[in-house]
Amino acid sequence: MAAEQAGGALHRAQGRTLDAFPAEKEREWKDSFYFIQGADPQFGLMKAWSTGDSDSGGDEWEQEIRLTEQAIQAINKLNPKPRFFVLCGDLIHAMPGIRAVFSGHYHRNAGGTYKKLDMVVSSALGCQLGKDTHGLRVVVVTAEKIIHRYYSLDELSERGIEDDLMDLVKKK
Repeated sequence: MAAEQAGGALHRAQGRTLDAFPAEKEREWKDSFYFIQGADPQFGLMKAWSTGDSDSGGDEWEQEIRLTEQAIQAINKLNPKPRFFVLCGDLIHAMPGIRAVFSGHYHRNAGGTYKKLDMVVSSALGCQLGKDTHGLRVVVVTAEKIIHRYYSLDELSERGIEDDLMDLVKKK
């Protein structure tokens, strides 16, 4: 359902701006408010936990989907409505065929491998806590593999994505 159909309840960013909290209305304190914070829906963990198979037991998400829908229904019934809802933590536990997990929050590039799973941590756009430059990670996914490369903002702006990665995207 589009934001317009939902009575403006959903806001989409346009032109790199989110209109949910316009500066002219939010510049000064007006009144108390509340928001809702949810964490760790972690789709797949409930089955994995119940079977004791945390390596490959996360292939069923029905319980987590039901609970997430229940949470949304409960929030939608609240009056007055919360100012906003934020979801933090692990979104999924496991997914069939998952080969890599990409994250941030460490404010430096890092990573490792456990069994056949790559953990890739991308450095921050903002404050750097290591020696990495401000940048972005480009991830190319093919049927056979996942290839990723970190680019500084200057590199990406000046040279773009390297030909070897773009060639993988162009192959049909």
